[in-house]
Amino acid sequence: MALIRIAQGDITGFAGDAIVNAANDRLILGSGVAGAIRRKGGPKIQEECNRHGPIRVGEAAVTGAGELPVRYVIHAAVLGAEPASYETVDRATRAALAKARELGLKTVAFPLLGTGVGGLEPEKVARIMIAAFKEAPDDLEVTLYGYTAADVEAIRRAL
Repeated sequence: MALIRIAQGDITGFAGDAIVNAANDRLILGSGVAGAIRRKGGPKIQEECNRHGPIRVGEAAVTGAGELPVRYVIHAAVLGAEPASYETVDRATRAALAKARELGLKTVAFPLLGTGVGGLEPEKVARIMIAAFKEAPDDLEVTLYGYTAADVEAIRRAL
């Protein structure tokens, strides 16, 4: 089981190996977490996304991190050709974890996938994501970010 930490705020400030982007299947960095990544990471991330996308909902792709304080951004597609659902959250979370394993990463930060534009309920999303984290290798440290205090409280209830 991965070590699970909770944090509140802007995931783009995370210092570690990678952050996960709550992505669409076209890998267009628009609003929410993706928009913050675009603004703070610089244009190189979107340029790399353009070479990788589109991907299927539930899959993940990896790019460099531009100006962010991590090595990689793992883009976990939770919506697009199909709407965000608790099932796409599960698939996208597991795909992102698989990419982290492939890269040999030790510290990865995730946002609550699908709770922004996707409109999914934060506590239920947190439960699904935490279940996937519990199946991850012991040497992985996952930080689950809630943007607001209410998000963090939802994560705590899910734990």
